[in-house]
Amino acid sequence: MLLLFDIDGTLLLRASEPHRLALLGALRAVYGIADPESQGISAAGKTDTQIAREIALSHGIAVADFDAHLPALVSACVEIFERDCPARLEAHVAPGIAELLDALAMVETVRLSLLTGNYERIARTKLGRAGIGHHFPVGQGAFGSDAEQRDLLGPIARARAGGRDAPYPRQHTTIIGDTPLDIACARADGLRAIAIATGPYQADALSHADAVVQDAYALRALLEG
Repeated sequence: MLLLFDIDGTLLLRASEPHRLALLGALRAVYGIADPESQGISAAGKTDTQIAREIALSHGIAVADFDAHLPALVSACVEIFERDCPARLEAHVAPGIAELLDALAMVETVRLSLLTGNYERIARTKLGRAGIGHHFPVGQGAFGSDAEQRDLLGPIARARAGGRDAPYPRQHTTIIGDTPLDIACARADGLRAIAIATGPYQADALSHADAVVQDAYALRALLEG
């Protein structure tokens, strides 16, 4: 079984502020947008590039100009985040997650990986500073730096987890996240979706997942059941 975990709102809680500020700072530095927050763009469940594109276009940046400077945006965002992110994020690990990951790591038939809209370097820095990064091998998973649309990340993660000739099987892959877009990502690749109501959405807004749990303790009971 391949378990693809989201990060913000799923593995970590209230740890996204340095990331948010890094992306806004990169938009100012690269595109000259004085107040990137003024249009009130929602970020929940989106990839970093998708959020940045929506903000840039809402401020009149042309599509061609956004695309031309995207590599500079990614570099600036990562640089700002690594500079300003707190050195310790253990306090932001969602209750029960550390114990869940430790338990799953002992199960030979389970593989742990990531599926997140974060750029990979940001994702791995967050989890490393939170003390749980060792559960998620480098070279596995899918990130906002792999594709702008989250719906494309499932096949990427399965390809990396698969063998030489075939991606990891859909029927043995589950996405675990806290937003409707995590569920939509699973559906786009024909995968099982487990929603956890520890992020910005209540359980009723996540009811179209295959299963909905309230927290990591309930998630552990479901996975071990």
